[in-house]
Amino acid sequence: MQTANCPTSNLPFATRGCAFLHSDFNMPASTPSSILVTGGAGFIGSHLVDRLLKDSATSVTVVENFDPFYEPAIIRAKLADRRDNPNFRLVEADICDLEAMDALFRRSGFDCVVHLAARAGVRPSLENPLAYEETNVRGTYVLLEAARRHSTPQFIFGSSSSVYGLSSKVPFREDDPLGWPISPYAASKIAGEAACRVYSHLFDMRVICLRFFTVYGPRQRPDLAIHKFARLISESKPIPVFGDGSSQRDYTYIDDIIAGATAAMRYDQSPFEIINLGESRAIRLDRLIELLEMTLGVKAVIEPRPAQAGDVPITYADIGKARALLSYDPQISIEKGLVEFVKWLEKNFDPEGTSG
Repeated sequence: MQTANCPTSNLPFATRGCAFLHSDFNMPASTPSSILVTGGAGFIGSHLVDRLLKDSATSVTVVENFDPFYEPAIIRAKLADRRDNPNFRLVEADICDLEAMDALFRRSGFDCVVHLAARAGVRPSLENPLAYEETNVRGTYVLLEAARRHSTPQFIFGSSSSVYGLSSKVPFREDDPLGWPISPYAASKIAGEAACRVYSHLFDMRVICLRFFTVYGPRQRPDLAIHKFARLISESKPIPVFGDGSSQRDYTYIDDIIAGATAAMRYDQSPFEIINLGESRAIRLDRLIELLEMTLGVKAVIEPRPAQAGDVPITYADIGKARALLSYDPQISIEKGLVEFVKWLEKNFDPEGTSG
């Protein structure tokens, strides 16, 4: 999980005649063997690393900067069980440092980058928008530039359903216009996608942008709704509910997201794609609370609060493109996923809210 304060020097953008660097778009027909995962100790990243390390022929390098925003002790703990794996390497570095990333790519010869490092979260982005621009936009440019310089054939960018903003057309399709983002976080992800499109076009790189829809499951950040609500309900403490409970989210279980991400790593057709990864089912907030009550066997104490700026009324993925291009087929319903999450929470419960 990357949240660094990035250098403010200009990022080199070496076009030099827009020379194409990669010509074979069929290279990653199988899972690449040397993979860089930025943010690989985070929620999604750590699950992806675990999945990749099951293949003894795959080496995984994780870049982390252990920013204090994410409780470095928790992040380090997530990596503890992986350090003894000879196919795992941890690099403590800042994705915004072009010199460091260029050196890493030069030493390692990656054949796939999965870029998940970012400042995450809609609400925090309202308080510190420049930090989001620096890490999420500049950091993405730095990694794209390093990949270009060292001819990395496959680049996966972790985007977000937040890019759809206040779109009233549901379910959200990848070709919908993105004219109304309502948070700096959403704007930074739109900018990241635009950078990916530019690099793919100019330098013949295959780049896949994955728009994740409200991912949940074991190791979810403690500040996110399902984790936070489950912990507070378990302790019979009030849960803060913003708005009237009618907001809807397309909750997607982590295992389904990882299945989609690994399929994207193997994708070997067109040079650029944007693909939704969701369950394709919108769940109201008040219904989510009911499901948590049933799963936990405890009645929630509601603490009503006004709706918050930056929160969209609905997210809802059209996953037809993911099904067609990636054979994506989500298996875990919200009902089943909450049962699995609660099992994990009970084993890892921390009353201070730092379960990770």
